[in-house]
Amino acid sequence: MRHVTTVVGATGLLGSAICEQLAATGVPVRALVRPTSEPATVERLARSGVEPRQGDLKDPASLEAACEGARAVISTASSTLSRQEGDSIQSVDLNGQRALVKAAQRAGVEHFVFISFAPLQGRFPLQDAKRAVEEALMGSGLPRYTILQPTYFTEVWLSPALGFDYRNARARIFGTGHGRLNWISVEDVARFSVRALTSPRAWNRVLELGGEEALSQLDVVRLFEQASGRTWTLEHMSEQELREQSLGASDSLQRSFATLMLNVALGAPIDPRPAMEALSLRPSRLRDYVARVVAEQSLSSRESQLR
Repeated sequence: MRHVTTVVGATGLLGSAICEQLAATGVPVRALVRPTSEPATVERLARSGVEPRQGDLKDPASLEAACEGARAVISTASSTLSRQEGDSIQSVDLNGQRALVKAAQRAGVEHFVFISFAPLQGRFPLQDAKRAVEEALMGSGLPRYTILQPTYFTEVWLSPALGFDYRNARARIFGTGHGRLNWISVEDVARFSVRALTSPRAWNRVLELGGEEALSQLDVVRLFEQASGRTWTLEHMSEQELREQSLGASDSLQRSFATLMLNVALGAPIDPRPAMEALSLRPSRLRDYVARVVAEQSLSSRESQLR
């Protein structure tokens, strides 16, 4: 009896959250991990009841083994955040994902959930790859597919790594800061992904995921200022600078990342209601994320003072 769900991209921020949520519901989970994956992450997944299975999107034979006997596949993998030797948008996000769709088809997988992202302005390599995989999946003949298109991840794009430094009350603002986005939590995307497996209204559909409020970068800064009582220092990157970065990028990943930043500046609001209705879920509020981060920073500061 097919009951295993295979998660590809399992050691990433989103993939590990999906694995843990599936395992918590009692679903047998197989996680595709690379030999170079962080051992601590693999061990944490194993402790939660997940079966690690070595493989790589660039190795078609390993994909066949990962899909064998699986009822469902959820793929979150991308070369954008965990790039290793040989990884590129072409080899991972395009060729690797299309090879995974074919492997799932040959293995008789019943349901394929693909995590893409919501449409953005302009053509760029990462978006082209995502759309090509979506087309391949829709034309694959698999019994069921669900394509989820989240907007910008809160924990990634509103973090110190990308210039949103809430620890020091500083932010790098793309463009004027007025472009609005339906920021969404990684945990919410994981919840929606898991729910898609058992929600018939989400089958054979493309669903955009985002928070219920479309907020600009400056809106988010104001939320942090109100929650913390601190005034933030802002640094702006103009749209022109971002366009020049995109045009002058030396490789497809740099170009894609610059275009993603440009779209933050331009704004890309979506309507999250169809996904909410199809999956009977509501995303968390960005202001709750802000409150949690501010509380954590306050606690960390008090602990540092006591040392």
